[in-house]
Amino acid sequence: MQEAALLLFLLGALSAGEALHLIRLPATSNVAENSLPGTSVHKFSVNLSASLSPVMPGFPLIINTSPLTEAFNVNGLSGTEFEVVTTGKEPLDFETGPNTFDLQIYVKDDVGVTDLQILTVQVTDVNEPPQFLGNLAKGLDLYIVEGANPGFSYQVEAFDPEDTSHNIPLSYFLISPSKSFGMSANGTLFSTTGFDFEAGHNSYLLTVEVRDSQGLRASTWLRVNIVNINDEIPRFTSPTRMYVIPEELGLGTIVANITAEDPDNEGLAGFLLYSITTVNSYFMINQLTGSIQVAHRLDRDAGELRQNPAISLEVLVKDRPSGGQENRMQITFLVQDINDNPATCSKFTFSIMVPERAARGTLLLDLDTVCFDDDSEAPNSRFNFTEPSGVGSRRRFSQDPAGSGKMVLIGDLDYENPSNLAAGNMYSVTIQVQDVAPPYYKNNIYIYVLTSPENEFPLVFDQPSYVFDVSEISPARARIGQVQATDKDFPQSSTVYSISTGGASPQYPSIFWINPKTGELQLMTKVDYETTPIYILSIQATNHEDTSSVTVTVNVLEENDEKPICIPNSYFLAIPADLKVGTNIQNFKLMCTDRDSSPRSFRYSIGPGNVNGHFTFSPSAGSNITRLLLATGLDHPGGLDKTRDYKLLVYITDDNLLSGRKTAEALVETGTVTLSISVIPHPTTIVTTNPLPRITYQIRRTNVYSPSAWYVPFVITLGSTLLLVLLVALVIQLAKAIHRHCSCKPGKHKKPLMKKGEMKSTKREVVVQTIQMSPVFDGEATDPVTGAKYEFNSRTGARKWKGSLMQTSNWKESSHPGAAASSAVSAGGTGPRRSTHKEGDGLSGQAQAADEGPGSRNNHGKPGTPKNRDPALQSRASPKPRPGK
Repeated sequence: MQEAALLLFLLGALSAGEALHLIRLPATSNVAENSLPGTSVHKFSVNLSASLSPVMPGFPLIINTSPLTEAFNVNGLSGTEFEVVTTGKEPLDFETGPNTFDLQIYVKDDVGVTDLQILTVQVTDVNEPPQFLGNLAKGLDLYIVEGANPGFSYQVEAFDPEDTSHNIPLSYFLISPSKSFGMSANGTLFSTTGFDFEAGHNSYLLTVEVRDSQGLRASTWLRVNIVNINDEIPRFTSPTRMYVIPEELGLGTIVANITAEDPDNEGLAGFLLYSITTVNSYFMINQLTGSIQVAHRLDRDAGELRQNPAISLEVLVKDRPSGGQENRMQITFLVQDINDNPATCSKFTFSIMVPERAARGTLLLDLDTVCFDDDSEAPNSRFNFTEPSGVGSRRRFSQDPAGSGKMVLIGDLDYENPSNLAAGNMYSVTIQVQDVAPPYYKNNIYIYVLTSPENEFPLVFDQPSYVFDVSEISPARARIGQVQATDKDFPQSSTVYSISTGGASPQYPSIFWINPKTGELQLMTKVDYETTPIYILSIQATNHEDTSSVTVTVNVLEENDEKPICIPNSYFLAIPADLKVGTNIQNFKLMCTDRDSSPRSFRYSIGPGNVNGHFTFSPSAGSNITRLLLATGLDHPGGLDKTRDYKLLVYITDDNLLSGRKTAEALVETGTVTLSISVIPHPTTIVTTNPLPRITYQIRRTNVYSPSAWYVPFVITLGSTLLLVLLVALVIQLAKAIHRHCSCKPGKHKKPLMKKGEMKSTKREVVVQTIQMSPVFDGEATDPVTGAKYEFNSRTGARKWKGSLMQTSNWKESSHPGAAASSAVSAGGTGPRRSTHKEGDGLSGQAQAADEGPGSRNNHGKPGTPKNRDPALQSRASPKPRPGK
């Protein structure tokens, strides 16, 4: 590798013809062992080529080391100054080596000139103090049982990192002097005296120091704890260990007396407790006296005593109920029996369940353990067994050894094997037990071998995963797909399917349902692509033995099932009767959105209510924003239009050709918007003369009643209350008038109080005042022609221009009828109006703004035609009115 790098360097230098090379390299540097990461090892610089081409990023770098190591790295100090430092990734240990590293440092500039040099790093030795092994370095607790003999207690171990051959000895010292402990030079801690927990100290704190040959040292502490124990155990005093007793002794018969003493209790036997630790049903012991009595019938000819007449017991004696000293002793009872019974078996029918994968040679039944002969002397106590016989048993069962009661498996019991299935996986076997001596008594033993099926094959799905597609418009109970899991084990068991995880949303905890028997996946409710486009389900299949899971991905196919939503959803508009065709009505526009359609996929149409087709939307398609325009002019005076209130039902459909539908069968959804449009007629102006001229506006309008308006019940309640108060006040005034009339004398006051002309003027003034006070203006709108704002009563239809107080002030400043007429026209707000008046008739200062619809008349009773027109008034009324003046 070094030769290849050097060749690369020579070729780069020859090709570029430049003199890029490393300065202060090659070199040899030293670094102390165990140096910290970032320790400087060697500094060098780079002499740039004649073209001053900069060193490429990432260079210089160490491309190879010998031996291989990651302990060094190159760091940059400035543009051309660098240093080799330690990385800390690998320890530098002088004792364990290696101690010398050759680092190949490679540099390359951006024109391809290179250089390669070697830095030799030598690890220097640093003397290190000894170190204790393991947890001993942090201190250690030692425990010595009281009464232990003086001698070895603990071996202190340390090592010198500098001594790799372990030939230089270390010296150990016990710094804290103690009369009870000492330490040898090789670190052995030993006790010099015995310890008695009750009589002496129970804890000793020692300081141990270790030193190397150069005087470096380390120390730690040892705490020696003396453990208090009960060191005196009870001793048995009864010498007998074997007792021979006959069978059939009466219950409660004492067959042995166990005695013991405890030195700690100074011979007080009352503190000792006896018990039998061996599990048995034949004997019991008196825990205070140690007497052993018969607790169960001792029948030598039956049960376990026939095979083993010796009963071994372990007797335990303790000096306190719990936590004290104890002692144990083994005793044996030998039970003698009488041989007088024929051979027999505990039972003659057996049912054996054998796993289907049982190996050949498996012991199925040992009749030797259940059949016996109570005659204890040979040959009467001996018996044997015949070969197993039965349908299908010859190739599957046998005796091992011959003549014994051990039945073993020699054939195949595989549950899935067709030949075994033909036999029903159940076999009837007959074995005879018989005496070997006359008269050769025998009995048949019937054995039923049943094959137990095992779970040999896993429950697996027919696919590693499933992917189903479902349209978002699919109804509930729609079929999505089906999963299937199978198990090759026999007998076949039913598989139950369930959804373990997935398929939930905040609104519906279960969106999918799976048929537990068939695995068919269905919808429980409709899905929505815009809410969740993909569902990941974990389907679990379970039978009696296994459980398996599979991942099911349900892709929701997007459909056009979302209706367009537009704002505002409903709106009230007012337009003048002479609005120009093509005008955007009150700058009204619809802004629509559709979760599954593009902004260019909308088409707008007006359904019922668009009488004579006066209204339209522009654009009518291809945009999510459209404006309401007047398509044809309104003609109420001519009789073409009969209605002034339009209830438009706007349909917004998302089936425009620009919507980018993928298929021609794409669904179409339609949203609706309700618009209420009221046509405001031209007001008529009437000029009157008063000492204080004023303008009063009467607007008759059909009220647009909205059942959902909150103000309707409020206005009805308030109006009823005010009407009731007014009726009460009128009744009171009527009573006062009747009282004054009755108190007047006859014949007085027959002269009228005022002239006829004054009476008419007064009546007219009262009407004007009533009209001004009666309306309650709860709405505001803008005149579409002049742009002036006016207030209106949504219940009665009355309206007035905003700034009427300013109009009254202007009237007071006027000094001739023409100015009054001009102000009246300006306050009308609907353009120049025709003024009907007569000079000197006292009506030049008052204007009337009544509806100019069919049936409206001027002062002379002729519809729509004024009798006189003052040129001066016309000239003064001709300028364009200013809103609010």
